[in-house]
Amino acid sequence: MSSTLGLLCRQCCRSILSPRPVLLREFSTTPIVALRRTKKIPVLSKKALAAKARKRAAKARKHIYENEKMPLESAIDVIRAVEVAKSNATYELVIKTAMSRGAIIPKGRIALHRETKPRAEDRILIFAEGRQADEAKSAGAHIVGGLELVDGIISGKHHATTILCSTALIRAITPKLGRVLGPRGLMPSERRGTVTDDFSGYLRRLSGTAEWKGDKNGVIRMPIGKLHFSTEDVTKNIRQFVTAVKRVTGNQKDTEEGKGKSKSVKPVNAITRIMLSSTQAPSIRISDI
Repeated sequence: MSSTLGLLCRQCCRSILSPRPVLLREFSTTPIVALRRTKKIPVLSKKALAAKARKRAAKARKHIYENEKMPLESAIDVIRAVEVAKSNATYELVIKTAMSRGAIIPKGRIALHRETKPRAEDRILIFAEGRQADEAKSAGAHIVGGLELVDGIISGKHHATTILCSTALIRAITPKLGRVLGPRGLMPSERRGTVTDDFSGYLRRLSGTAEWKGDKNGVIRMPIGKLHFSTEDVTKNIRQFVTAVKRVTGNQKDTEEGKGKSKSVKPVNAITRIMLSSTQAPSIRISDI
């Protein structure tokens, strides 16, 4: 019995004193054979994307005044009923556009069916030299000259509401005046028709039109008629002006453009809201324009 106990004690002491083997974890370096399958995203067509956008807009939360719209003639009658104390009040049309950052401010000229107020006199500055300069002076331009006018415009010496330029000088003035006149909407450009050699024709068209321009947020305000105007006159003015704005903002194609000509497509500045108001009357959203 004692020998058996001694043998067990010796085995226990050996197991305690002897170091235990360290178990190392083996990692596999073999490449992964089965890869996870990626799901292909289907490419939708333009028609499908437009339908998806319409569904999303239908589900979106409507504005609180979304259903408070009126036809144009009804809005004119309501404003006329509210403005009973002021017969010389002015109808004001407000067009809100979704202008993106860095986009060109909408601007144009229009001859309304019936003018609301006398037109302000335009001050015309024309970049031209030689025979074209003489034609510009005879056409009625206030300031005519070549590259010597650039410094006067930058310093503020020459003030003008409209600036035209001949095709021969536009490349010379663009690097110096692009950043000065561009943000003010006065830089001559071929798209607006202010880069031309027919100064007399442009000034002839300019004399019968009034200028309109949006602000930096894309909101366009225009006095569109007087309260004593007939409903027909106010309606014609509004529809004529909205059509002109739609053409400039790309919401309506110009019918005069040739079908066979390849022209760059202008980005569309969507019209989000058209409102009609006056001095004391509420602003009414128009539903049928």
